[in-house]
Amino acid sequence: MSARLAASFLWLAALPLLAPSPPPPGAGLTPDERAEALLERMTLEEKIQLLHGALKEYNPGPLGTAGYIPGIPRLGIPDLHFADGSLGVGNQVGQATVLPSCIASAATWNLELAYDYGWVIGHQSRAFGVNVNLGGNVNLASREPRCGRTFELKGEDPLLAGRITAAHVRAIQDQGVIGCVKHFALNDQETGRTTADVRISERGARQSDLLAFEIAIRDSGVQSVMCAYNLVNGIWSCEHPWLLNTVLKGEWGFRGFVMSDWYAAHSSVKAALAGLDQEQPGGYMFGGQWDRSLRDAVRDGSLPEARLNDMARRVLRAMIAVGLLDRGSERPPLDLARSEAIAQRVAEEGTVLLVNQGLLPLDARSLRSIAVIGANADKGVITGGGSAQVIPTGGPALWTPAPCPPCWGGVVWAPSSPLRAIRALAPQADVQFHSGADIRAAAALARRCEVAIVFAAEWQSEGMDLASLSLSGNQDALIHAVIDANPRTVVVLQSGGAQLMPWSAGAEPMLASRRSRPAGLVMPWVHGAAAVLAAWYPGQRGAEAIANILFGVVNPSGRLPLTIPMRIEDLPRAVIDAPPRPDSPDPFPVRYDEGFLVGYKWFDARGIEPLFPFGFGLSYTTFEFSNLGLEWLDARPGQRRLAVSFDLWNTGQRAGAEVAQVYLGLPPETGEPPRRLAGWAKVPLERGQRQRVRVEIREDDASHPFSCWSEARRQWVTPDGPFRIWVGNSAGRSGLKLSAAFRMPGE
Repeated sequence: MSARLAASFLWLAALPLLAPSPPPPGAGLTPDERAEALLERMTLEEKIQLLHGALKEYNPGPLGTAGYIPGIPRLGIPDLHFADGSLGVGNQVGQATVLPSCIASAATWNLELAYDYGWVIGHQSRAFGVNVNLGGNVNLASREPRCGRTFELKGEDPLLAGRITAAHVRAIQDQGVIGCVKHFALNDQETGRTTADVRISERGARQSDLLAFEIAIRDSGVQSVMCAYNLVNGIWSCEHPWLLNTVLKGEWGFRGFVMSDWYAAHSSVKAALAGLDQEQPGGYMFGGQWDRSLRDAVRDGSLPEARLNDMARRVLRAMIAVGLLDRGSERPPLDLARSEAIAQRVAEEGTVLLVNQGLLPLDARSLRSIAVIGANADKGVITGGGSAQVIPTGGPALWTPAPCPPCWGGVVWAPSSPLRAIRALAPQADVQFHSGADIRAAAALARRCEVAIVFAAEWQSEGMDLASLSLSGNQDALIHAVIDANPRTVVVLQSGGAQLMPWSAGAEPMLASRRSRPAGLVMPWVHGAAAVLAAWYPGQRGAEAIANILFGVVNPSGRLPLTIPMRIEDLPRAVIDAPPRPDSPDPFPVRYDEGFLVGYKWFDARGIEPLFPFGFGLSYTTFEFSNLGLEWLDARPGQRRLAVSFDLWNTGQRAGAEVAQVYLGLPPETGEPPRRLAGWAKVPLERGQRQRVRVEIREDDASHPFSCWSEARRQWVTPDGPFRIWVGNSAGRSGLKLSAAFRMPGE
């Protein structure tokens, strides 16, 4: 054979390699079209298989996940593995990066960083073989601030909570994992959560919890929604046709599937007709009933086959939309370096400096002695419990049993030691630790040192609510004793949400009397802490983040996503509504008479001064707001867009970031609270830098910024009359720096 002829054969042999590849299955089809095409090839049994969980014992894989649905190999439909994961991959699937609590993510007010937070969850879920994430808790944090799941939430304002959740979910789904938003709806306390009957007006619900859900769902494209345990106005959430069919699927156009919370389905046909698409966890051993009952219902006509097809189609569509049918079962290697770097940045940006009487940042060069006291600071940082609990990479630094029977999983401390992190940044100082168990000895150590840093920790978990907002044990007494021994005391608070702070500088007038001193106080109380940091549950790299802030490596830029009250009596309910007895199976009323006045809106409307207002946070530099301007970018009714512009100037000596917040006031006759959050911008500025900032408010936004809900007209209505804009750095009166009145164009 000649060389030329041989070359010809080689060229011909290469033709198949040069020819275009056949299109992948479903190429050019929308998720709806692909789902419909699959549905037409499925048997009744296969459709029903997608609509209820299966026993874990039947799970052929190694995953010990929260739920499992077997796939349909002949159609290329993969298994579904469900795992909890608001703060990382849960259910003890494996050791994973413990992210700071969701409330810490909200405290960053940084949507790009919130997306990175969700990336960690989605990436590590894929790496463990999990393809349905059960995070996305968007109930409002301050509806019941003692709620044991506050650390899973994203704040008290619907706009902030909705947008932070949406960023988490978008990132999770971009990694090929079905996201979830939960618990739909008004699941705001753990006390009696399976029988609580929430009583609330439609306007109250629409402008509070439901608004947070609407923003999160519309802005994220989430593919699953989990309905809640509780009842809403006398109807179980998972068989509530108004919630599931009218609002979620009808008005909001949700196209994914609705799953029940675990064991929250109270019926089969009734729930299916009301809008529930999938029962969890399923399996007859778990009380599941959908397999057999749905089959019988379709055959006898009590459940139209069109509705069953819609249920299965929604599950298929969700799988297709995130790419489960195209990605296969490959698992990417864990990128722990990137994941932990994100965790540390969230902790740094989410930590809120509440008090600073000139002590911070600490000067590592001049300090010779530091006392580190309390909260197992020699070992690690505390994490939240329940289904959101994550087993940290490297294993727990400390594990203790859960202190309450309804809780599970125990109290886990992530292996990030504040003591080690402080010693690393202050190598010249003698840094000594005391557990705080002996208050007098801890105070004596503080007295001998130049600076005392007291770590306090309050554990929260699904399955419980806090008895109060006071620190448990003798922690308040410990803090007071250390402050009295050494006025140069920093308090670092690790908590799931708001805590009363009788040792804070702002609380001094309230606690001037002997009668108000905490039990066990060993010395007369003199003054408040010189500095207070709210570190929330700071996660896998929390100690390093806290140390960086203490020593000024990082300038704190976190801002409160919730209001911290002065007293428990300032809340809408001084006592949590509870069932008549803990084991009562009967629904009991939980009355939300405050309606949409959640958090700062309640305090503003009632004229109550909080200890620290929503949006508040200090910096190591200072900022100045000026030159407010308003411009209508579009004046067409229904599409009006208002640009709010102002100058922001870093007037201090350090680079830092300010969260510039825009609040909107509706005409007084609407009965709205004085202000509602309408937008914000987190702006990093170098020392002396001035920047023109613009925040746009859109009438067609899912937050309905210019409108209030009309129960008479059953729709959002934009009122006539004067509106007002405020710009500043908190919802508190002293935080509102600029203001202007305006009217809607075309009024």
